[in-house]
Amino acid sequence: MNTALIQTEGLTKAYGRGVKALDALTLTVNQGEIFGYLGPNGAGKTTTIKLLLDLIRPTAGRASVFGLDVNRDSVAIRRRVGFLPGELNLWDNQTSMQIIRYFSKVRGGVDLEYVHQLAERLQFDLNKRIRAYSTGNKRKIGLILALMHKPELLILDEPTSGLDPLMQQIFNQMMIEARTAGQTVFLSSHVLGEVQTICDRVAILRGGQLQTVERVDHLTHVDFHWVTLRFRDTATVPRLTNVPGVSEVTVDGRTLKLRLQGDFDPVLRALGDRYVEDIHVQDPTLEEIFLTYYGNGANNHAKVEMKS
Repeated sequence: MNTALIQTEGLTKAYGRGVKALDALTLTVNQGEIFGYLGPNGAGKTTTIKLLLDLIRPTAGRASVFGLDVNRDSVAIRRRVGFLPGELNLWDNQTSMQIIRYFSKVRGGVDLEYVHQLAERLQFDLNKRIRAYSTGNKRKIGLILALMHKPELLILDEPTSGLDPLMQQIFNQMMIEARTAGQTVFLSSHVLGEVQTICDRVAILRGGQLQTVERVDHLTHVDFHWVTLRFRDTATVPRLTNVPGVSEVTVDGRTLKLRLQGDFDPVLRALGDRYVEDIHVQDPTLEEIFLTYYGNGANNHAKVEMKS
């Protein structure tokens, strides 16, 4: 039986003239899962995180973490959370180690040997001043600060922004290890390939409104597929243009590719006596599913990184 770690009911945040950054969010994140929170910049992801950590107060609705009210029990909640904000501001003249020791004292002590292990894995120099670090290295110190006390819950806002591909792989492995250790990860991102790689479930947010919550393996099995046919002779389009469920037909020599929603039989019947040497069926990627939820206007509303 799943145990709810984060719960929101009708959580809403409005600014000025009724503009809602978050609109009636009802969501459950279970203990021990990596939960992806997806949406382009401005979708309401960071607003949600700030509400969960009591950095801002809701206009309506409520939220709980560990079964505790996020407003009434915010201090108790934060003791058990590791947080990486989207924009991390630290003291430029301090070294990373000085900052780590400061936060260690605030938290009542951490295992500095574990801190050095994290730094080694992330290939991070703890002795430089913050002002000397690149954007990617600033994300690394943020990750160390979030992980170093081995919290029950990790809340990470765009954690891989600025990391190179190798570091992204290391980050993915660290999150999988955290889940194995019983920790819960709430991961905000617009890098969809990253979420597809490590998350158990994902929520898709658009314009402050929740569009769907699904397991990643279920979300990728939607009702359309990409079908590639290779013919013995030159491929032609006309036979398939009026077949129900067929769209986005393209031809390249003997190869024909199409988007199919529904059964395969009408396609095969339309081909008649054409000799097909090979058929390849591919599930849509998470990026394509995301754009399906965003409709034809997606490019007007969202900037989404298509990384895989």
